[in-house]
Amino acid sequence: MTQQSTSQPIPAQSPQPKAVVLLSGGLDSSTVLYQAKADGCDCYALSFDYQQRHRRELQAAVAIAQAAGVVAHQVVRFDLTQWGGSALTDNQLDLPSDRPLDGMATEIPITYVPARNTIFLSFALAYAEAIDAQRVYIGVNALDYSGYPDCRPDYLAAMQSVFQLGTRQGREGQPIEIVAPLVELRKTDIIQLGDRLGVPWAETWSCYAGGDRSCGRCDSCRLRLAAFAELGLTDPVPYETRG
Repeated sequence: MTQQSTSQPIPAQSPQPKAVVLLSGGLDSSTVLYQAKADGCDCYALSFDYQQRHRRELQAAVAIAQAAGVVAHQVVRFDLTQWGGSALTDNQLDLPSDRPLDGMATEIPITYVPARNTIFLSFALAYAEAIDAQRVYIGVNALDYSGYPDCRPDYLAAMQSVFQLGTRQGREGQPIEIVAPLVELRKTDIIQLGDRLGVPWAETWSCYAGGDRSCGRCDSCRLRLAAFAELGLTDPVPYETRG
């Protein structure tokens, strides 16, 4: 059975499991890393330099991995700008800005990177099987998000089938589990969870624009700022504008 929103508690008598955690350096993935730690996993963080516009997030990923005390942190490098198809991989395309929050999920935006999570999960699966890990954690969210097709429960269920059918571990009856603890949480819930887990928000990075300061106008910034404001909190990350 595919488990998407929570992970089962680890029995006291069980050995500490290994988990590959997809870590972008953003609010969601950082919370997921700290959740995996709280679940008792030995964490192997995996980040991607795909020549994205917002490569500044990789600095955050390094800082978060160090703060969380992961066993290892790897950055995989490849180039998705070769075919573009997204405002995050083609600088000729303008980033959406100042969009109303309630309209973000009505269509798939130009910031969607074709098949990105499928690529990321494929790398994570290969890494997990190579180190005999039991879990892959991913910070996708299907509620407060920008309409991405690869952040939804039905997508995760399909990828769990791939994990089972496309690996030796899966065929031998021990499939690597996809764990997506944030998939059914609102952004405010994620911040509250991260607060409880001790996520250092000031080290995280969510902006798509790629500047030295968060822009405050892209979809990712606006969703993040709105959630902090709804909770009566101040986001400690520096912004060009807070909308």
